[in-house]
Amino acid sequence: MNFIRKHLYLLLLSAGILVSLVFFSLNVPRNREANSIERLAMNIAAPLLKPVYTVCTSAEDMWDGYVRLVDTHRENIRLRDDVRKLNERAHEDEEVRLQNQRLERLLDMKKAVKLPMVSASVIGEDATPWFRTLVINRGTDSGLREGMAVLAADGAVGQVVKIASSTARVILLTDSASGISATIQRSRARGVVKGKGEMLCSLEFTTRDEDVKVGDLVVTSGIGGVFPKGLPIGEVTMVKRGEYGIFQTVMIRPAVNLAHVEEVLIVMRNGHE
Repeated sequence: MNFIRKHLYLLLLSAGILVSLVFFSLNVPRNREANSIERLAMNIAAPLLKPVYTVCTSAEDMWDGYVRLVDTHRENIRLRDDVRKLNERAHEDEEVRLQNQRLERLLDMKKAVKLPMVSASVIGEDATPWFRTLVINRGTDSGLREGMAVLAADGAVGQVVKIASSTARVILLTDSASGISATIQRSRARGVVKGKGEMLCSLEFTTRDEDVKVGDLVVTSGIGGVFPKGLPIGEVTMVKRGEYGIFQTVMIRPAVNLAHVEEVLIVMRNGHE
């Protein structure tokens, strides 16, 4: 009752406007011209309807904007996901293309050597100041034995030194414990390639009078029956003849980038090198 007494005037005004609007709506079909009561009702309602219309319109615009924003956000997420998937597919395709190139070059090496071989993938490495080795995914189950030669597409890599049923460890030609009989391709000077670490080798036991020059290609000699004859080992990068001694110092850069080897071939024979 207190509420009704307090807002009696507002309630009566609202009721009058409502009655006028109902009366006006009932008379619209029968009479196109508004009478005095209808005009009074329209004049009274106009100031109230305008802000209501404005608020409603603004609310509708805000809702439409929100809906469009949500749709745009979802579309952006979808597009980003599509771009990510396309990039992943492009990277995968590039990896496959590069792998195919490596395998094709490895196949060319296999055809050139013409000896029984099995391929393997590098699955681990051990590069320390004392050891230079790789781990491959082949072992005794594939017929591997210790001492077998390991090759890459560009030439000699090393030899199998430790072996398990499904894996094997390969000592690289840059390891200080490695030794491969070699020949200077141009002059046929002989020696033994020994590892020096840091991806370098030296040609040992080459006498001072042998013809060795910077840029000469060093290849396997075939002596010992482990490495086939004529496979690239590396390139001579330094020749030093001291005033004393019967041997000269010859440094070699390996033909194979041993830090990036991913696939290899194992020659399925064993010698006594």
